[in-house]
Amino acid sequence: MLMFAPALVLMLALLILPVAVAAALSFTDYTLGRPDLHWIGLGNYAELLARPSYRKMIGVTVLYVVLVVPASVCLGLGAALLIRALKIGQTFYKTVYFLPVMASLLAMAIVWEFALHPTLGLVNRTLALGCGTALELWPWFARGCAGGFPLWLGDRDLALATLAFIGIWQSFGFNMVLYLAGLTAVPRDLYAAAEIDGVRRATERFRLITWPLLAPTTVFVVTVTTIRAFQVFDTIEALTHGGPAKSTYVMIYAIYEKGIAQNLVGLGAAITVVFLGFVMLISAAQRRFVERKVQDR
Repeated sequence: MLMFAPALVLMLALLILPVAVAAALSFTDYTLGRPDLHWIGLGNYAELLARPSYRKMIGVTVLYVVLVVPASVCLGLGAALLIRALKIGQTFYKTVYFLPVMASLLAMAIVWEFALHPTLGLVNRTLALGCGTALELWPWFARGCAGGFPLWLGDRDLALATLAFIGIWQSFGFNMVLYLAGLTAVPRDLYAAAEIDGVRRATERFRLITWPLLAPTTVFVVTVTTIRAFQVFDTIEALTHGGPAKSTYVMIYAIYEKGIAQNLVGLGAAITVVFLGFVMLISAAQRRFVERKVQDR
């Protein structure tokens, strides 16, 4: 029992105690600097349900996760399979795809801000090069040439999708490395045995051998990617500040805005508790779902 004591103390001090404090503060109107606090019960939670901006916050967060997680997991698996199949240049492509993971998210957000600038940015200037060509047969492209290409971060219909694209770009390299590690554990003898049994197509080898044996890796990748997607903050703070029109107002940014920027600690704690509960439920549900789907294959 004594051997587990240090780990138990650390878990209580670093994990359980902060959550318990946040849960207690969520039932108060506490703000930093004020000597007293008042117990308001479920008042903060009632405000979260009553105000449309907070209901929209939950929907925006879930939509961001739905956009980022499947794409980054599939791209990570695809990149890992392609790199694994290469005879030369594996190290080069691993480095290139992993660079966004190593770079500072805030620094990369600033780079994306310049790239997505409506007039000076690389994206719109590159799109403008296609004006006067056959690309104008596409109505969307023709409208862009006539009236200007989109304000990627300033349009409430495009801002969240743009941030999701950046999130995918930042995440799939990490997933690629995890899948490459999983692929090294797949015995090569199984492929030779499958070929003797008549399984020669690459898609069949993937479906019958590779994908089932990647089950533990897939569960881990999906779980980690989901949690990281829920925790998006750097790009929101650097690029949109939750706008325009709350279209990128995710839960972590709301916790920062209410709990720190506006010093509404009680309300920020309530959002934190909702966030933790949401992450736990989603992670448990998707883990159970992914494990069953992978095992069925």
